[in-house]
Amino acid sequence: MRALVKPEAAPGLELREVPVPTPGPNEVLIELEKTSICGTDLHIYQWDEWSQRTIRPPLVLGHEFVGRIKELGSSVQGYEQGQRVSAEGHVVCGVCRNCRAGKPHLCPNTEGIGVNRDGGFAEYVVVPATNLWPIPDEIPSELAAFFDPFGNAAHCALQFDLVGEDVLITGAGPIGIIAAGIAKHVGARHIVISDVNDYRLQLARDMGATRTVNVKDESLLDVRKELGIDGFDVGMEMSGNPHAFGDLLKLMYNGGKVALLGLLPKDAGVDWDQVIFKGLEVHGIYGRRMYETWYKITQMVLTGFPLHKVLTHQIAIDDFETGFELMASGQCGKIVCDWTGKIE
Repeated sequence: MRALVKPEAAPGLELREVPVPTPGPNEVLIELEKTSICGTDLHIYQWDEWSQRTIRPPLVLGHEFVGRIKELGSSVQGYEQGQRVSAEGHVVCGVCRNCRAGKPHLCPNTEGIGVNRDGGFAEYVVVPATNLWPIPDEIPSELAAFFDPFGNAAHCALQFDLVGEDVLITGAGPIGIIAAGIAKHVGARHIVISDVNDYRLQLARDMGATRTVNVKDESLLDVRKELGIDGFDVGMEMSGNPHAFGDLLKLMYNGGKVALLGLLPKDAGVDWDQVIFKGLEVHGIYGRRMYETWYKITQMVLTGFPLHKVLTHQIAIDDFETGFELMASGQCGKIVCDWTGKIE
């Protein structure tokens, strides 16, 4: 089969022939239709510091995908051949304290599909049956392909009650853009999102942000005054930028709630006075709640959530280099690669 592989410890990827994987007793073989490019894939493509200490080539990339079940392991029940599915990208142990307590998204033994084991940038992928998520017929495959990051945004945005609240999102990457849409969908009042990328700030407006701020041109403090509020009730840090996180803390209302999804540098400083004297609640966000988040995002799309607005490019897998170049430029939303040969 064809697969997009990190062949060696160096920048770049290669579309090459590899063996079709064989499912174990509790696994399924999925024939892929579409795979979405994640920021994690871009890190691996560029071979940055995180990739160098995390990835062990050769590796098939990809953890955002949708396809149809081709083969069922001998012990798999509840699924059938031809069924369209996506899958949770975190494979957990099932026996640790958190897994047994109903918190598998916090499993310390997690393996990432396309990170620690071969993934879905291929014609076929094997995943545990417990990781499958059935996709209703009403949801197009090009949207189901990126339910994984949609779930990241939902886990972050729905961590706190947003109804009637004033929300600040720092970082207008695809997950921040989707989070702005979720805040609008569930009834937040002011939804402010900041970045330095005008293209993505426009996507955030399209998704429902009520005010976008290019911090190269405007001050978030001035925007807070413009809105006539004393501070934001809920903050979502999506950028991984220490300066953005510092600004967010300064702009929070006393007793506000902060969800952290962006990966800040290890040496990033924190103004603890802002956290302590304001009585802020700060919550780290990782992955998705298994599988309540998957349920919620499915129902949101079925009831009209405009997820399609963040999908800006669909390309044939042979043009994967174009997709990664677009990701690196920031002039895109979500990019979905097609394995069916139906996109020219």
